[in-house]
Amino acid sequence: MMGVAARCVAATLFLAVIAGTPLEAASDTSNPAKSHKAVQAAIDAAARYLMRATRLDGSFEYRVNANPAVSVTPRYNVLRHAGAIYAMATDLGEQPNAAVRDAVLRAGGFLKDRTVAPVPDADGLLAVWSKPEITKGNKPLQAKLGGAGLGLVALAKLETIRPGFTPIADLRALGRFIVFMQKPDGGFHSKFIPSTGGRDDSWTSLYYPGEAALGLLMLYELDRDRRWFDAAGRALAYLARARENDADVPADHWALLATAKMLSFEDARIPSELRSKLESHAVQICTAILADQVDDPGAGALHGGFSADGRVTPTATRLEGLLAARSFLPPGTAIAARIDGAIDSGMAFLLRAQITEGNLAGGFPRAIAPLPPDAEKADSFNRRATEVRIDYVQHALSALIQYRATVRP
Repeated sequence: MMGVAARCVAATLFLAVIAGTPLEAASDTSNPAKSHKAVQAAIDAAARYLMRATRLDGSFEYRVNANPAVSVTPRYNVLRHAGAIYAMATDLGEQPNAAVRDAVLRAGGFLKDRTVAPVPDADGLLAVWSKPEITKGNKPLQAKLGGAGLGLVALAKLETIRPGFTPIADLRALGRFIVFMQKPDGGFHSKFIPSTGGRDDSWTSLYYPGEAALGLLMLYELDRDRRWFDAAGRALAYLARARENDADVPADHWALLATAKMLSFEDARIPSELRSKLESHAVQICTAILADQVDDPGAGALHGGFSADGRVTPTATRLEGLLAARSFLPPGTAIAARIDGAIDSGMAFLLRAQITEGNLAGGFPRAIAPLPPDAEKADSFNRRATEVRIDYVQHALSALIQYRATVRP
């Protein structure tokens, strides 16, 4: 196996190749996350990457590879399309940019016009459909719970950029679809597949419930109908109950984002018992996330990340979750202090991973470094290590935006 020192050299060379930067710059492992200027520059670059990746019809250039020898499979994921809109629109809310605004509105139009449609035999419901002609896959026509959740997240956020972009009646119809997919215990059906009879439980998603809850809460922010808030509360309470006695819980960053959103409504009169359950659930998730961090300065480029193989998006999503949790967990506690340290070193990892030059500038690769040649599945992993996908950029951008508020100019 390649030793730590040798792998650090490989990581440095890898970063230099994909970023087009001198080796001296790529080998700098100091912490730039404390610099507001560095964080802002990374945000601007990531937003511009997504802007350039937005085609004239509003779809994104979904996946590219910095290595021209690697062919890219033509696939498309509508949920990740919605996530990219959310990140772009969130940044626009804080720093207007006409070119990014035009791009995100095109992307929003694609989402509305090409994927949002009625649900068969269910009056008054709209869903976000994953259509084979768009996804380029072989799965049947289906509406995913997470599609409606992230569709609402994206379209609700676009209302802050262009009020009235989506009729409130359509947003409510998406909300009703999520409620329609919810079970009496607060859990959800993950998919609606017309060809198999409708609501389908043959596969369960880790992230869809949190995405659905966040979508409902963002709808509630626009349309103060208590049913959206209560349905989101049932969803988060179900997750907390289901994991209450688990020693190891998944790194469910969407649940943390939704929890932060729910607890931000100071006038919502959240029962103290529910608040306590949500906070305890958040501590469980954060504890699991912290246990995965590579906390070893000797690991070079991998230090601060949350994936032992150097993948970037697991770090970005976990940072999103930790930053969300820090907005509501009591300060001064041991877990809060651990989270603060983990966020700073994780952000340094993320900033090191960003591509800084060339036509992919602002993007984020799948991994910050290649696997050693003798590692299991090294060939297949390393072929994709230089891949840039819109969700890799979106999650990093979202984490950076959250973090920006914590760094002094």
